[in-house]
Amino acid sequence: MEVTDKHISYRIYLVAVVIFLMAIGITVKLTNIQWVEGEYYRKLAKERSVKNFVIPANKGNIYSSDGSLLATSIPNYKVRFDAMAPKKEDFDKNLQPLCDSLSKLLGKPSQFYKTEFLRARSTRNRYYLVARNLSYTEYMKIKSFPLFNKGAYRGGIITEQKTVREHPIGLVAERTIGYERIRPNGTPDGKGIEWAFRDYLNGKDGKRLMQKMAKGQWKPIRDENEVEPQDGYDIISTIDVYIQDIAHHALLKQLEYYEAEHGCVVVMETKTGEVKAISNLGRDKDGNYNETVNYAVAESHEPGSTFKLIDLIALFEDKVADTSDIYDTKGGEITYYNRKVRDSKKGGYGKISLGRGFELSSNTVLVQAVFDNYKSNPQKYVDHIKRLKLHEPLGLQIKGEGKPKIPQPGDKDWYGTTLPWMAYGYGVSMTPLQTLTLYNAVANNGEMVKPFFVKEIKEWNKTIKKFDKEVINPKIASQETLDKIKAVLEKVVKKGTGSKLYSKDFSMAGKTGTAQMGYSDKANLYYASSFVGYFPADQPKYSCIVVVHKPSKSKGYYGADVSGPVFKRIAQKVFTDVPSTNEVKSLEKNIPIQEKNYDTYYANSSKDLKTIPNVKGMSGMDAIALLENLKIKVKIIGIGKVKKQSIQPGEPLLKNSTIILELS
Repeated sequence: MEVTDKHISYRIYLVAVVIFLMAIGITVKLTNIQWVEGEYYRKLAKERSVKNFVIPANKGNIYSSDGSLLATSIPNYKVRFDAMAPKKEDFDKNLQPLCDSLSKLLGKPSQFYKTEFLRARSTRNRYYLVARNLSYTEYMKIKSFPLFNKGAYRGGIITEQKTVREHPIGLVAERTIGYERIRPNGTPDGKGIEWAFRDYLNGKDGKRLMQKMAKGQWKPIRDENEVEPQDGYDIISTIDVYIQDIAHHALLKQLEYYEAEHGCVVVMETKTGEVKAISNLGRDKDGNYNETVNYAVAESHEPGSTFKLIDLIALFEDKVADTSDIYDTKGGEITYYNRKVRDSKKGGYGKISLGRGFELSSNTVLVQAVFDNYKSNPQKYVDHIKRLKLHEPLGLQIKGEGKPKIPQPGDKDWYGTTLPWMAYGYGVSMTPLQTLTLYNAVANNGEMVKPFFVKEIKEWNKTIKKFDKEVINPKIASQETLDKIKAVLEKVVKKGTGSKLYSKDFSMAGKTGTAQMGYSDKANLYYASSFVGYFPADQPKYSCIVVVHKPSKSKGYYGADVSGPVFKRIAQKVFTDVPSTNEVKSLEKNIPIQEKNYDTYYANSSKDLKTIPNVKGMSGMDAIALLENLKIKVKIIGIGKVKKQSIQPGEPLLKNSTIILELS
């Protein structure tokens, strides 16, 4: 009995010791938590129950110069279905009317949705995709449909919202407007205006402190946000949607007809450098044309004959040649270092002047002129290119500009043929926009301005930043040189390689270009056809370049045939379709032809006539006024000038008689 009691006592003591040790351990742990690890656990508890939520800022819009919306952010919705959320009676009762409603809105048969929902219910699918890419209006309609109108917990509707960037008027300068995105690896990326001006467009996100409630809900701790979101600024671009539409469709039509690989067009305001239209179209594997690459900005390639303008500037400025100098085209073929330079016309043009050689784009004439005058000092020729700033990028507002390539004497890739090849646009490299900038300078009476795409950053009606024209070179050449060049550029269209574009009613000036591409491999040789110039020729308002790569050889590849018509269509449509904002500068100016017509009319009306006057050739309005003043009734057929009159001139004048005038 005594032994048993001892064992019991030992056990009690042991339990007491263990409890005592546990109490000491708990005390130590509590002390440690309170004083040593307490801060960590308090912080952890707070983070799990209170945290800052990001309030996304509204991204700014991009507008055209005339106020049209080019890019904006809109909400985009995705609707899913938790098939296990609704009660059986609710699901069975509302299934058919829900499917009927979805069918009317989304277009698929009602039975399709019924089958899918029943399958989702049987497989316990809690995340079935109902529809994606819904507008706000469509989303609100779906929310009101039977079953879904019971909400997430009773109706099973799950909504996912994101903000997407939309271009409301379609493909207008889509590649230049650009985009901003996140790559799969999490790094940001983008192109065009969206990317270059993202710091202005994106604004700054706000923060709001919220506390976790029951059922995973969060509520704001205080009325004010920790950081108020700052909406992005709006960007006002230089693009004119009317001119852009004309340029885009003119280029697209030509690319489709010639089955070309890709092409671009840029229209620039001569005085300022504002890019009013830019279109870059490339053909996809299905034969459709889309804007994927900004060829006008990024694609640096051999320009071909459009480069010959530099030849004239150098020759005229150095006064080593003039438009009247005669050159022998030597049967259309000359040789330099065992390599041939040929004219497009077999047999050449005989002996012609330098000016005429430029008009006809004679390779043999321009190459001879440059090589004869600069072969002993090619650096002097290259220095002219450098003075024109064509050896360096333009430094545009948007990223991705292609780099020009201008060979330098003494470089390892400078050969005996380099100078003559440069003279007709080979062995050098420029982007279309760089070429246009040079021709625009000629149109702008020598002032070279930098092209730009954004002219203002605004917050509502408040201007945050404004971009004005930037002068690259105040005078690219002497006035004498500019006058000569303007004359030959106009003659190119009147009687040179661009003569198919000539219109007596509308003046244009420019240069054709037909460059062989990939000529190192004859099997893959193709052409890049171009036309660059300005209009109207006498008082240039716009300059324009059109470049088309890889047109079908069977249909044509010369610049005048492929790219020239695009230029002409743009030039003429701009001045007939675009709303005019011109002001009437003077109503006092005498117009000779109007003065002559008035004098003729006044002389006839002042006569004391006894016979019917001859009104043939007079305008219909003048003839009516004259005859009605003589108390003769007039009937008109057609419009325009008088072609025939029913009572012949010289017949007796009988008051209140009727005369019929045929106009045409």
